Amino acid sequence: MRNLLVVEDDVPLAQMLEEYLTPEGFSVALLHDGAAVAATNLAAIDLVVLDLMLPNRSGFDVLRDIRKISDLPVILLTARDTETDRVVGLELGADDYVPKPFKPRELVARIRAILRRTDRAEAPNPKLRVGDVELDPRARAAFWGGRPLDLTSAEFALLERLLRRAGQPVTRDELAHAALGRVGTAGLDRNVDTLVSKLRRKLGGEDSIKTVRNIGYLYAAS
Repeated sequence: MRNLLVVEDDVPLAQMLEEYLTPEGFSVALLHDGAAVAATNLAAIDLVVLDLMLPNRSGFDVLRDIRKISDLPVILLTARDTETDRVVGLELGADDYVPKPFKPRELVARIRAILRRTDRAEAPNPKLRVGDVELDPRARAAFWGGRPLDLTSAEFALLERLLRRAGQPVTRDELAHAALGRVGTAGLDRNVDTLVSKLRRKLGGEDSIKTVRNIGYLYAAS
């Protein structure tokens, strides 16, 4: 059973999610206040479903706090669904976002997709090395020049896809599917661009990840 933390101040909605998620095989803890997350043992949580509009501490602030100490997968819930919210959420390290209103079945599918990508109990995968970058998919660990890279699960998945296709163009749709679990949704191009921009900064610039006009990106094999 996987442990989920749902942080949502709409109590009926939070309870509805608990009632829906529990029969799906999840253990669900509910919080209705952003400030309460600080007292939660995140080490016991597999994924956080986090509303942006929370009392006392916003979802963005809670996400910042989580990212200071953990790469725990986080799905944002937002009633506004503006491009700005989506981009800011990804910049802060969110793994996905779900606009309200949403169907619980869609949320479950998103949760399962992210947990599949981050599941450390998967069959062992060989380490992947291209130039100065090395990934250990089983441990979800990344290194650049021998130094650890601090990556979110979405960034890790995107970098892994680029490295496995090093020297070949990878489309934005393929990268969106690898990193966010979705294809063909409006606004994903910008989200992929945001993740690539963050990866470039963490890899010291734009030398490794090249833009392929009208297609996507390419990791330069060296």
